[in-house]
Amino acid sequence: MGSRNLVVSYPQQPRGEAKQKAFAPADGMNRRVLQDIGNLVNDRVSLQGKKPITEVVDSVVARNVRAPAARKLPAAAIRKVNEKHRPEDVIVISSEETEKSKPVSRVPRKEVKTLTSILTARSKAACGKPKDTLVEIDAADVNNELAVVEYVDDMYEFYKLTEVDSRVHDYLEFQPDINAKMRSILVDWLIDVHRKFLLMPETLYLTINIVDRFLALKLVPRRELQLVGISSMLIACKYEEIWAPEVNDFVRISDNAYIREQVLAMEKAILGKLEWYLTVPTPYVFLVRYIKASIPSDEETENLVFFLSELGLMQYPVVVKYGPSKIAASAVYAARCTLDKIPFWTETLKHHTGYTEDMLM
Repeated sequence: MGSRNLVVSYPQQPRGEAKQKAFAPADGMNRRVLQDIGNLVNDRVSLQGKKPITEVVDSVVARNVRAPAARKLPAAAIRKVNEKHRPEDVIVISSEETEKSKPVSRVPRKEVKTLTSILTARSKAACGKPKDTLVEIDAADVNNELAVVEYVDDMYEFYKLTEVDSRVHDYLEFQPDINAKMRSILVDWLIDVHRKFLLMPETLYLTINIVDRFLALKLVPRRELQLVGISSMLIACKYEEIWAPEVNDFVRISDNAYIREQVLAMEKAILGKLEWYLTVPTPYVFLVRYIKASIPSDEETENLVFFLSELGLMQYPVVVKYGPSKIAASAVYAARCTLDKIPFWTETLKHHTGYTEDMLM
């Protein structure tokens, strides 16, 4: 018989299972499926296969100091080696030292005023003129077309230039039958007529301007002075008012001292002498602007300003000597002083009027 070979077969395991068994952890390992399968290490297994970390550190330190093969060095030697190899610029500060090094918070002391600041404050209080700033008085009327904010400054510059043309000189020395007292009585009566007819303020100021300019150009007898007054108001009403009074209304209010034809004839004579030049800057034109610049302004201040301005119209020396803009500015200044509006003259008023407080005194 021929020899036979005996073949013994061992059950083969799959390569994957053998590899898993070779690297399988101990029974204490309990992997979690799909959660950190690469980094989950059992403490017990790691300690069995590797050296403790302290032993590794001790061996490294031992090699650096070329010590005999020993696993551990005394604690004093390790500290000395660590101090030798520690960087010189590294400074370790404990938490206790940090807390001690913090600055201690102190209660702030009260600010002590110097002698200079005290004297400056006292001088400002004594003068009664606190520093103010320029106020934009047209800011609220930007969207108001009737206020013409874009042109209002140029308009008042033009008024200041042309107010000289409408001023009158001392004409009473050329009027033998009229004096300053008669003129004051006429102006007072015209103010009363203006109030009874419920006319606009512009009408009154234009009436007085027409009367003075006409008397400066023509001799007028005493008996016709009142006729000049009502004829001048008739012209001003036709220029300023929407519904002007009729000629008969002026005849009746003068107690029929004149007839209708006399009023019309005087109206024609006045317009001829003045050459129909009626667009003139009166004090009222400046009063409206200066009252707006007088901040803060109220109804009491406005009424007092107009009252003082009308008193100025009655005074012949005031009308002859000063221009309409200065009369208006002086009325505002006098009203603020009377009502104790501090400061009496602000930078805003100085800017819009062009007059300083000393110029108005």
